[in-house]
Amino acid sequence: MEAFVAGGGIAGLAAAVALLRAGWRVTVAERQPVLAEIGAGLAISRNGLAALTWLGLADAVRAAGHPVAITGQQDHRGRWLMRQPADDPRFAATNRVVGVHRARLLSLLEQEVRRDPDRAAVLLGSTVIDVAPGDPDGARATVHWADAAGERQQAEADLVVIADGVGSKVRDRLLPGVEIAYSGKTCWRAVINDAGATGSGLVGDEFVQLWGPHTEFGAVRIGAGEVYWYGYFVAPAQTRFDDELAAAQTHFAGWSPGVREIIAATEAGRLLRHDVIHLPGGAPSYRVGRAVLAGDAAHALVPTMGQGANLSLEDGAGVGALIGVPVAAGGSLAAAIAAYDEVRRPRGRLIARRSLQTGRLGADLGRGLPQFLRNAVLRLIPTRLVVEAGARVLDWSPDQT
Repeated sequence: MEAFVAGGGIAGLAAAVALLRAGWRVTVAERQPVLAEIGAGLAISRNGLAALTWLGLADAVRAAGHPVAITGQQDHRGRWLMRQPADDPRFAATNRVVGVHRARLLSLLEQEVRRDPDRAAVLLGSTVIDVAPGDPDGARATVHWADAAGERQQAEADLVVIADGVGSKVRDRLLPGVEIAYSGKTCWRAVINDAGATGSGLVGDEFVQLWGPHTEFGAVRIGAGEVYWYGYFVAPAQTRFDDELAAAQTHFAGWSPGVREIIAATEAGRLLRHDVIHLPGGAPSYRVGRAVLAGDAAHALVPTMGQGANLSLEDGAGVGALIGVPVAAGGSLAAAIAAYDEVRRPRGRLIARRSLQTGRLGADLGRGLPQFLRNAVLRLIPTRLVVEAGARVLDWSPDQT
């Protein structure tokens, strides 16, 4: 069986690894000339680690990153709103994550794909233009792409995985009418040397989120000597600052000393900012003919639960567990693709909905009474209830049906 993957990001490479492990041949087309994620980190939670375990990469990712315990939320002055003791075994399944640089995660996935050059090809600088999705009970799919030299190419495939991001042109051709939207938030991100953050009280083996007026801040260790921080805040679309670092320092001037110290340790050239685009409601279907959607092309989220990369890893492993393995064993491709859609689409919608709900408690709230009421309520809620709700979301396995 042959698969074609459009997109060489986390979801696309994870799907490629999963299909290779199931015995398929795989071609990955990525429009960028190199596979890279620059300047950002992420926290891989229990479900993401379950996906990586299925892909055979969990230990490698743990070695490339840093184990961290999520310990709760503070207000923007650094006062606790809700605290989860890092050493409490009741919370271990939910609050243990691995902080890792996106570039290292992507590199590990790429290396795994390239381990078998007889069954895997990675086409860099190649843009998928169109897909004729075929019929899972009949004609194979046909993929059209422009290679690195700009030449038009095409190939047939038994399965196509569309994983080319939130602005997927292929998805838009196959599922016209799907609309992406600006979330109303933009986000600063940077990786700094941990020597500049050690006195902040926010960086170590714990991960704390701070919620302030129309803003969320977090910092997490992602490996030896590296700390990733983000500042997610309300702003008009396409806001521009002449000096991004000065703007960040001004924005967080009234926040806790730890936040200000982390921003002060940031080099201007390492500070990124991107508007947060999402896919409201997710794609109406994750399948068209022999094509399936994965990653942001299927369900781009707002980042308030930190589940974007984790859900992409789930999708990749799900392509292997729900389609790759049963079809390689002689099962029906049509039934396997239908099962993928039936399992993954409700899951994507659930986490997208929960992410929006979490945002309403965080960066959506403005100054004054909304902050006061939110903070007062959170201090009254038993931590156990919040942890149990999170555990229900993170309790997942790749062959879950």
